[in-house]
Amino acid sequence: MEHYGLQTAAGHLTVPAESKEPYAAEQLAQLHADAVQVIARYPQKRSALLPLLHLVQSVDGYITGRGIDFCAEVLDLTRAEVSGVATFYTQYKRHPNGEYTVGVCTNTLCAIMGGDEIWESVSEHLGIGHDETTADGKVTLERIECNAACDYAPVVMANWEFFDNQTPESTNQLVDDLRSGAPVKPTRGPNSVCTFKQMSRVLAGFPDGRADEGVGAGPASLRGLTVAHDNNWTAPAGGNADEGAGSGDADADTEASAGGEALDGKAAGRHTSVNTPTNEPDEKPGGKAAKDSRKADAPKEEGK
Repeated sequence: MEHYGLQTAAGHLTVPAESKEPYAAEQLAQLHADAVQVIARYPQKRSALLPLLHLVQSVDGYITGRGIDFCAEVLDLTRAEVSGVATFYTQYKRHPNGEYTVGVCTNTLCAIMGGDEIWESVSEHLGIGHDETTADGKVTLERIECNAACDYAPVVMANWEFFDNQTPESTNQLVDDLRSGAPVKPTRGPNSVCTFKQMSRVLAGFPDGRADEGVGAGPASLRGLTVAHDNNWTAPAGGNADEGAGSGDADADTEASAGGEALDGKAAGRHTSVNTPTNEPDEKPGGKAAKDSRKADAPKEEGK
């Protein structure tokens, strides 16, 4: 099968000319309106690149040349910076993707429980291999390293919705139903499977209103909690991160420094994930200004 989008030796994404055709005026206006909402969530707009790439996929179905240009323009990044990210994460597709991405986990536990057999069966059933799409454009098949649901192995996902305790037969039926348009209900989560483009929009940060549908966690996932309740086990009380910070009775090796607060078990100047200070807009880590930082850091000539 012909794939669109090639990765150069430097890791940059190259795409064919047809994927660089400009967006229609209405599409571009909507992208800009959505991008404004996404960028507003971050103190530095370049941090919005990941959701904006998902936003591009929600329109184009994969990372196109025009999508790379759009992200670079609105975030003041180079095309190389955008394509470098797009080639790093597997959720960003470098060629047209199917309406449904079906991922079969073949990592250790799922493989032992039958994941390899499921993969071989569904691959033969569809006549395609990893990262390939059926001729009707409905299903892209992926061999997934882990679906993060080992308690229900072997697991298959369709557009990142769970299908637990699968067999070769049930998975073949799943892809047949997806291709035919028959109703498909995940084991957990929403009551149906949305399309790849719809899923990409959700990942871009636009909820589809289905977060509270279906079962959130099944009995296998909650078994540890059940055992804890049966035995009246509770988690140890957490300490106050600010308590004793910089006080005279704090240990010498954990006293507060100019770099940060003192925290139990932490070296001076270190932060946890909950008390790390946020950079101001247009500020680089360490307090350096993002603009003209190289000019400011450059050594001055003698006498100037």
